[in-house]
Amino acid sequence: MSLDASASVGRALAPTPTKQAIGFMIGSALFALGSAPGFGSWAGSSAANLCFFIGAWFFTGAALIQMELSGPRTVPVSYGSGVMFTAAWLAASIQFFGTLLFNVSTAAALEVHTTHGEQQLVWNPDAGGSVAFLISGFFVLLAFTRSTDRMWAPSSADWWSAQINFLGCVAFGVSAVGSFVSKTGTTVDATLANMGTFIGALCFFAASAIVLAADARKSGSSS
Repeated sequence: MSLDASASVGRALAPTPTKQAIGFMIGSALFALGSAPGFGSWAGSSAANLCFFIGAWFFTGAALIQMELSGPRTVPVSYGSGVMFTAAWLAASIQFFGTLLFNVSTAAALEVHTTHGEQQLVWNPDAGGSVAFLISGFFVLLAFTRSTDRMWAPSSADWWSAQINFLGCVAFGVSAVGSFVSKTGTTVDATLANMGTFIGALCFFAASAIVLAADARKSGSSS
């Protein structure tokens, strides 16, 4: 392989905020499609589950990029062990772990058709992933506050992205509650589960779109 070709491959594989945002937007769009009102009835549950399965992998890829871009894992402090994990790295790593749990749950949803399987392989990892996203969303807010010394900054695109992302995490948590599978094999509230996923996906899409637009403005002003 020539040096130019190697450089092109390196640039294509290099993690960037743009790739992160696009990955989350594609994953969010697929989750929104799979949970859109009426889509499951029209296309069937298998099509909806396939949307979730593919979308989860885009989430995982984007989360991996975010973890790569999150900076150093620790910073020195003057107390305790002398080091502490950064909020940005905790947010990214916990979110990445959550996406792996979504990979498990969405893959299982394509194959599992028993109540026990739905409880253990679909709902449990889905609920765990939703909790991980919620914790991650909190650390995103904390990271913004620590980096800017501001909790209220409506003029900042990053602030809006963090707030909307957290709303999406809450919505995914609500979805997990609604999708709980009882011993009789029934879902607690399928409508709540779908709407929580749909609203959460729209929030994640919007949060990533804000990041993408902000990154484009920065690139344009620096060129």
